[in-house]
Amino acid sequence: MIKSMTGFGRCELADENRKLTVEMKAVNHRYLDINIKMPKKLNFFESAIRSLLKQYIQRGKVDVFIAYEDYTENKLALRYNRELAAEYVEYIGQMKESFHLDNDLTATRLARMPEVLTMEEQTLNEQQLWELLEHAVKNASQQFVSSRIAEGENLKADLLAKLDGMLELVARIETRAPQILEEYRGKLTAKVQELLGDTHIDEGRLATELTIFADKICTDEETVRLRSHISSTRDTLTEGGSVGRKLDFIAQEMNREANTILSKANDLTVSNIAIDLKTDIEKVREQIQNIE
Repeated sequence: MIKSMTGFGRCELADENRKLTVEMKAVNHRYLDINIKMPKKLNFFESAIRSLLKQYIQRGKVDVFIAYEDYTENKLALRYNRELAAEYVEYIGQMKESFHLDNDLTATRLARMPEVLTMEEQTLNEQQLWELLEHAVKNASQQFVSSRIAEGENLKADLLAKLDGMLELVARIETRAPQILEEYRGKLTAKVQELLGDTHIDEGRLATELTIFADKICTDEETVRLRSHISSTRDTLTEGGSVGRKLDFIAQEMNREANTILSKANDLTVSNIAIDLKTDIEKVREQIQNIE
């Protein structure tokens, strides 16, 4: 199947603790260019995200937007430092013995001692967060690829129709070629008769002139190669896959053959057909730029 380089994908996942949204969009680009915008606390996962995206995308300028809401950020947990509390009790007991003091230590007073009880933010579980993030990126990527495939099928249908039109133009050039030669023969014969009057025309010399002219205007090689390139483009579209670069190269070759035909053209009809051919090839190249 053919994939367009333009596409869009979105996934939103949420539970009681967090919500994660991943959006992806892409436009044409010669290579793969991934730009990720996400909260700083997710930067740790950037390399893993890029590796995951490359499993789904080969070409295109891809913008990825990740939004993250953590509902646990304002939840604090109470931590009891038992070892430190034990040291307080021990040292206070030593102070009581050393200075003959009353020991009025209570649990409430002990709890108020520095660092015995502390309030801490709940730690981020990176594994759980990555599992959620990975799931969201995969879902968004699958939707993204589906949109590319749908658009790619439209591109394929349009390109195949354009290729059919190009074959018709090539056939018209091939049909016109012998007509040009016959018309030139008639003009040349008439010119010679005009100049020489009733003098016998040297058929050998006439044949030589016709051969030289035919060689100058002959486009057989170019039309054969054009047919081959059109056939190769059709086969490549049918095979599918990441074929954008290959198709672009073939289109350049088709344009080269059309230029040669135009430069050899010594006939207004062929010139006009060659211009139409070049126009269609350029349209094909523009569409190919949209293929991954």
